[in-house]
Amino acid sequence: MKDRESSPKDAGRFGLSDDSGGKSETGGIEYIGSQPITGPLIGGTQPVVDNSAASKAADSEVLGDGEAVDADTEPRPSEEDALNWYVVHCYSGYENKVKHNLEQRIEAMGVAELIDQVVVPTEEEMEVRDGKRRTVEKRVFPGYILVHMKLDERALNVVRSTNGVTRFVGMGNKPTPLTPAEVNQIMRRMQAEAPKLRVNFRTAQKVRIIDGPFADFMGMVDKIDTERAKVTVLVSFFGRETPVELDFLQVERM
Repeated sequence: MKDRESSPKDAGRFGLSDDSGGKSETGGIEYIGSQPITGPLIGGTQPVVDNSAASKAADSEVLGDGEAVDADTEPRPSEEDALNWYVVHCYSGYENKVKHNLEQRIEAMGVAELIDQVVVPTEEEMEVRDGKRRTVEKRVFPGYILVHMKLDERALNVVRSTNGVTRFVGMGNKPTPLTPAEVNQIMRRMQAEAPKLRVNFRTAQKVRIIDGPFADFMGMVDKIDTERAKVTVLVSFFGRETPVELDFLQVERM
């Protein structure tokens, strides 16, 4: 498999540069439909902080049930003789294969005490396809896996020489461990009980209503409310367009 050229933009979603020495140039914000997913892990580089109280409050990230974390001042975990979570870039679409390859190498090289866990972050999404609802597993960060390991030269060599791995994500030439807040955010997304709703349509797009009293009607998307998982569709009745509010799962794009 041929290595593709690594891009410093890939690490922007983690707020770090890759270990080739590049620096993040993008916020790397991900979207589900029109809703941005933000947080200390994927929010990109932090804004310049002044000494005002308002600025400091704006820079604090709120996680989960109101836990505030200042992404600029939160200390990174100790790297000496400690197992920490590190981000490893790999070929997009081959995350599970790379995970399998790495786990085999860990066993064969006898370094389980140095690398004890490899994770492909995923979350469940609900989507409508061919008129049917189904739950699918989506990779949270395509092209990345998480490795729980010691910053040991043997462990680094095992990971870097695994087929499909391109680099570690870190500051300068050294892998940088994730903070507890970053790890907790990822784990919460993976352990969420209710699947996210995938929005596969956009404003002004033609859609077909597939459920409810307006089933089989065609219309145009007027508004998308991601917080309530509702979409307003303009449906034509007797030559007049009438707005109809529906659940995301009641429409599909044409």
